[in-house]
Amino acid sequence: MIKNIIAMLLLVLSFSTLAHGDEKHNDDKQAIIDIISAIKYGWENGDGSPFRKNFLDFKGARYIEGGGQNAGLDSLVTHHVEPENDALEYLKLDFSGIEVHFEGDNKGFAWAIANTRVKGKVNKSGREFDKSGYQTFLFRKVEGFWKVVHSHSSSRDFKPKKERMH
Repeated sequence: MIKNIIAMLLLVLSFSTLAHGDEKHNDDKQAIIDIISAIKYGWENGDGSPFRKNFLDFKGARYIEGGGQNAGLDSLVTHHVEPENDALEYLKLDFSGIEVHFEGDNKGFAWAIANTRVKGKVNKSGREFDKSGYQTFLFRKVEGFWKVVHSHSSSRDFKPKKERMH
């Protein structure tokens, strides 16, 4: 009888540990999705503050955007995010199909990939663009908060799939 009670207690304890782990996993996933949402806001509004808050600035950091490379957070914000706000009449960015993956036992490394769609209009030429592609973010947990340590964006002109005639 005692063996059965101990076995049942161990079973209940293991299930409660798993459930708690899933809750933590969901909280971390939501935190990362919230960061991606803040980054979207930053790009669309030429606002560097979401980047400064959510990106880890460290020697050797590289952020790949629009076929170019920004070495360090300051370069990304001052040479890419903020100037685009002045150069563009509008910028609309959508992230969809966001997948978040945690390495190991969620000890502090995660990555996310998203489908991207970016539309805008260049002030100087009046040229409009519509591109689609993918964005990858690498995250590290630092002092309890997720920080982007690398990002890479790749896109090309949006070409909707043609409907097939039967």
